[in-house]
Amino acid sequence: MSGATLSRWTMSYFAVALAFLVGGQAMMVLGFGYPVAGLRAPETLVIVHTLAIGWLGLLMSGALLQFVPVLVARPLSGGRLALPVLALIVAGLLCLLSGFQALAGGGEGATYALPAGAVLLSTGFALLIAIFAATLWRARPLPLPARFVAVGLASLAGTAALGSSFAFTHSGWLLGDGAAALLANGLSLHASLGLGGWMTFTAMGVSYRLLAMFMLSPESEHATQNLVWWVGVMALAVVAGAAPVVVFLEAGALEMLLLAAALGVAAVAVYGADVLRIYRRRKRRVMELNSRVSLGAFAALAATIAALGFVTLTNPSESGVAALIYLAVFGWLTGLGLAQLYKIVPFLTWLECYGPVLGRVPTPRVHDLVDEARAMRWFMLFFVAVAVATSALLAHQPTLFRLSAFCQMVATLGLIVEFARARRLAHVPLVSRLPAGALRPHLFLPPFPTRRSP
Repeated sequence: MSGATLSRWTMSYFAVALAFLVGGQAMMVLGFGYPVAGLRAPETLVIVHTLAIGWLGLLMSGALLQFVPVLVARPLSGGRLALPVLALIVAGLLCLLSGFQALAGGGEGATYALPAGAVLLSTGFALLIAIFAATLWRARPLPLPARFVAVGLASLAGTAALGSSFAFTHSGWLLGDGAAALLANGLSLHASLGLGGWMTFTAMGVSYRLLAMFMLSPESEHATQNLVWWVGVMALAVVAGAAPVVVFLEAGALEMLLLAAALGVAAVAVYGADVLRIYRRRKRRVMELNSRVSLGAFAALAATIAALGFVTLTNPSESGVAALIYLAVFGWLTGLGLAQLYKIVPFLTWLECYGPVLGRVPTPRVHDLVDEARAMRWFMLFFVAVAVATSALLAHQPTLFRLSAFCQMVATLGLIVEFARARRLAHVPLVSRLPAGALRPHLFLPPFPTRRSP
């Protein structure tokens, strides 16, 4: 962690993100959205944006607040804006969700709620991009993982721009044939830039550094990693270039999306080989739980790519597209996110609590802050539930899907309890829990400075 300090608001981002994850899962359990409603129904859009922005977006943002300085070995620029960014994103997301709900009810609230949500979200993400862009700019030339993040931030900007145009078109503020064509044919571009560029491409880049760091593997750059970056950039450039085609020709851009999908599959295939090399060259022979569980997420990524190839080469049904998105969101991105949180939360807690006394008094190990045996049961339940839920979507079994979503939510709640116990040092023996000078961490809020009396 040289060159970086602890981010004050990362844990707050994680806590809010986990709350949105549980909320999204609860809506699926209650039968809200797909498969009870249509895939493009407003109710489904509520769940999609709760998970995409509230869960994955805030998770990625909070992680980058901590790890962008690690990637470039420089302090974060504008870190004091982290709290306003969080407030803007949450407020914007709530407005957006209320606007979708108003669309579902046929009310007029969407006329104002959707544009308000778009403006707040765009402002929040613009500030977030500015924080990271300023940090990356001052650290040039960038190491390879940081270049992945830079491209991911550009994808985030494109995702936000497309989403804002959809919101203004839905609300009736943006009219014209081009806007209508973008709304009709641009959803796949929006999803590709969001899930593929902002989330997956960024996660791939950061994982190159985190996996090597947590498993004590060599961190030298390889030609294959550069190949992944270049091919991924070309895929995302093709997706971005499809937007003008949709607007000005008022038609879909199927051929361009097929090309982007082929490039994306190639990039992920090479990335998978890189991940295997990192695992094989690790110096830590006994893998910690987060590294073992991450293998399940990588398997889900491989299954997602296989499903993507099938969907692109056939006439996709609504259930096939839904299963593909579900597997990508929960098997790959959520699986990897929860796995890495299981390491990041105790790691940052250990630094926050025992960093001030390190080298002066005996301190517990990071591993002492967790109970891997108990957490493993929750991770197994989670991945099994994701697999069953994906199959239920393909088989048009909404009751089985809701039951699987319930099991998945239970597993998520179990993992949240484990995160909280790590923050509370519950697994550390009482005799060594708080040596003199150690700081007891707050659950998810940063410590606030207090005035000393004269």
